[in-house]
Amino acid sequence: MINEIKKEAKVRMQKSIEALGHAFNKIRTGRAHPGILDSIQVDYYGSPTPLSQVANVSVEDGRTLSVTPWERTMVPVIEKAILSSDLGLNPSTAGTVIRIPMPALTEETRKEFIKQSRNEAETARVSIRNIRRDANNQIKELLKAKEISEDDERRAEEEIQKITNSFVAEIDKSLSEKEKDLMEI
Repeated sequence: MINEIKKEAKVRMQKSIEALGHAFNKIRTGRAHPGILDSIQVDYYGSPTPLSQVANVSVEDGRTLSVTPWERTMVPVIEKAILSSDLGLNPSTAGTVIRIPMPALTEETRKEFIKQSRNEAETARVSIRNIRRDANNQIKELLKAKEISEDDERRAEEEIQKITNSFVAEIDKSLSEKEKDLMEI
């Protein structure tokens, strides 16, 4: 029973780490990578569709992304979607290829992105702590139902705390890597 609670907590904590990774991908660094455009939805015959499902997104060089739609009619729609996104990107179209130069980051935008990264990391930490709380509550319920002893409860809570600490350390490591990435010129 305790092992199931720990396993479920680990799975949920891992999902929080993955969500943090997706959030970090949306925060752009000075370099181009296709993950930046993951959040963009394009109107494809009346339904919002992820950009990656209507076009090929690739890195042309270190500071330029190229988007090649699979249908010629999608070029203006994709260009409009990129312009209206909150990413601050200005695409330019040459025939069927949309090129997106990554603007250089100013000191001010770097600091804003770092602040945003720290907020995302804190949200992930809070999520991990909530999962820990839920697991500890489940263990306390088992103790109340007299399915486990107090020693088992204490041991299980210590193990859950160790799991929590390892995931929080992973978040801190990811955050420091992202900050280092953002401060690179």
